[in-house]
Order: sequence, then C-alpha cells, then structure tokens
Amino acid sequence: MAGQHEDMMRSFYDEVLSGGDLDRITDICTEDVVDHEAPPGMPGGIEGVKAFVQMYRGAFPDLRATVEDYLEQGDRAVARVRFTGTHQGELMGVPPSGNQVDLESIDVIRVEGGKCAEHWGATDNLALMQQIGAIPQQAPA
Repeated sequence: MAGQHEDMMRSFYDEVLSGGDLDRITDICTEDVVDHEAPPGMPGGIEGVKAFVQMYRGAFPDLRATVEDYLEQGDRAVARVRFTGTHQGELMGVPPSGNQVDLESIDVIRVEGGKCAEHWGATDNLALMQQIGAIPQQAPA
C-alpha cells in the first residue's frame, strides 16, 4: 500500500525533475517551502525550487530521476533516488562535458497540508563533479 505522501513525492521526480513541468511545483510545494540543500544564492520558496530544477534540467536535458526506495512516517517522507543524464549544459560554472552521470541522492521532506514544506537532501556532489570532469577522479590504489 502506498504511503499518503508517496504520489506527491513521485510526481515531483517524474513530472518535474524528469519531465520538466515547472507548473506542477505549485501543486507539490508550499509557497514558502524551505530547501535546506539549496545551493548558495538560490532564492527561497517556490521560486527557488523552480530555479533549482531549471539549473539541473539546463545542464542535463535528459535528466531522469528514479525512486529506488521510499519510506514515510507521519509528516516525513524519504526517498533514495538515482539520477541519470548527460551533461549537455553548464552546471555551476562547469561547461558541458558530454559525460553521462549516474548518482544517488537521499531526500527527506516534511509535508504540511498535503504539500512539501521542507526538504533536506544528501546528494553525492563529489561523484557528480567527478563524473562531469570538474574534479579529477582518484586513481585506484
């Protein structure tokens, strides 16, 4: 049986991140949503979520987010998500490399009134930067 927040969370990954439907963000997030993982300088609230999605979809137009595990308890939901895509646009000053990326993230949200009110994330940004060539990968020992 699906959790009560699961459809909302999966819609964000499927329709917004993978599909690029920015209009769905207002259905999924509260107006003043707080993203504790937002990059420095990113606006707050829904505009920040839109800017974040635009930044990543601009860098990875073929971005796909696949939920591999999902848990929820009360007003919290947790997803382990695999992100894949091709680095075809600039990302945080890193020019397009054409490299494929494949990385995992753990997302935790707090739900209020049926919408995401807060987000915490743990993304393997080191692996991301290595995969797009911004940071050299360590040679095997």
